[in-house]
Amino acid sequence: MFKPLAKAALTGALILAGLALQSQGAEAAQKRAYFAGGCFWCVESDFESLKGVSEVVSGFQGGKVKNPTYKQVTKGGTGHYEAVEIRYNDAQITYDQLLYNFFRSVDPTDAGGQFCDRGESYRTAIFVSNKAERAAAEKAKAKAQKDLGRKIVTPILNVAPFYPAGAYHQDYYKKSEIVLTRRGPKSKANAYKFYRKACKRDAKVKRLWGSAAPFAK
Repeated sequence: MFKPLAKAALTGALILAGLALQSQGAEAAQKRAYFAGGCFWCVESDFESLKGVSEVVSGFQGGKVKNPTYKQVTKGGTGHYEAVEIRYNDAQITYDQLLYNFFRSVDPTDAGGQFCDRGESYRTAIFVSNKAERAAAEKAKAKAQKDLGRKIVTPILNVAPFYPAGAYHQDYYKKSEIVLTRRGPKSKANAYKFYRKACKRDAKVKRLWGSAAPFAK
């Protein structure tokens, strides 16, 4: 009379063990990469379109002030970059692939900002967590410089505390809430599209990288 119960218990234990292994494997495959590429709304929008990227968080990195606000960072003086935390599955997309796409989604020859956004918070940068990431970033930078035929000024920096921006900035490009723009009321998503076009981000990236630009429309 105990055999069916023992068999059921064993089956349950095996199922739980299998689920635990799957969970551990998923956690092991989940990685994080940190890039600064000008307006974090744009970088978030670009990289969330890639297969293997589960989420991109807009925030700030590389500065000297703890928990900075958007106003503090854009005013200048904190040393922070507008940056993103890219959460990705390296079984589906590699760090090397993220680097390749990053360099070709920005103007890495511009040390003063990106496109119409000027100032220290809009500079480009790659933040690395270990020697392997640094080596990969250096290799990707050299490749991008060779392909472009111009000097790349994007620095490769050690990862620093990453502070997520407020909820207002997360997934801004998707939101339907109405905001007031110079051309009247628009949803945030439409205001974002207007901003991106007016800033000429895609046009300039395409002019710089041509068909290699992965996100330029």
